[in-house]
Amino acid sequence: MSGVQLYRPQPVDVSGLRLSLTQEQFAPRFGFSVATLRHWERGDRSPSGASLVLLNVIDRNPSAVLQALQ
Repeated sequence: MSGVQLYRPQPVDVSGLRLSLTQEQFAPRFGFSVATLRHWERGDRSPSGASLVLLNVIDRNPSAVLQALQ
């Protein structure tokens, strides 16, 4: 693919992203299920694809994501 730059999202510390929010507050605010969030935080599963991209954006600019979701 000439001229196309691939974006490779970085791994994210999901529990660190929650700031002072509980899992029950964070998950629906950003469109994840609480069960999925728990799996990510326990390390049973790893976020990938669009979820990992969204988590990277939340990590860098959570207010932009919240504004876009309003």
